[in-house]
Amino acid sequence: MLSATELKVALKQRGLRMTPQRQLVLDAVASMHGHLSAEQVYQHVVRVFPDVNISTVYRTLEVLEELGVVRHTHFHDDVALYERTDASPHHHMVCSRCGSDFELDLDVLQPLADELKRRYGFEADLAHSAIVGQCRACLATAD
Repeated sequence: MLSATELKVALKQRGLRMTPQRQLVLDAVASMHGHLSAEQVYQHVVRVFPDVNISTVYRTLEVLEELGVVRHTHFHDDVALYERTDASPHHHMVCSRCGSDFELDLDVLQPLADELKRRYGFEADLAHSAIVGQCRACLATAD
């Protein structure tokens, strides 16, 4: 992850100042583990700076994505989730019924990536993906 100084320089190069609100967004991103929505980042920031606007959070996250500090993904519910790019690559299984999220070993999807390449000449970027379905517990309680 970029240092605070590097982030300040990068923001300045884009004509943006390091405001207290942006600093709080950066602090939230630096402390985050796993996936967070912009709303969750906003809730983290608003506790310290109640006057922050959620649009500031969205704009700062967009800049951080352009800088390669965070990436976003959409699971089945179409909510953008952000994660630091220095997190190790991983996959998810997301239950469409109860919403639970399980991490999946990277090697499970490698045969799929190999087959896509062989059959279609398609180089899949499976560094961060989600498979949506129903978890074991929900299947056990299904009618």
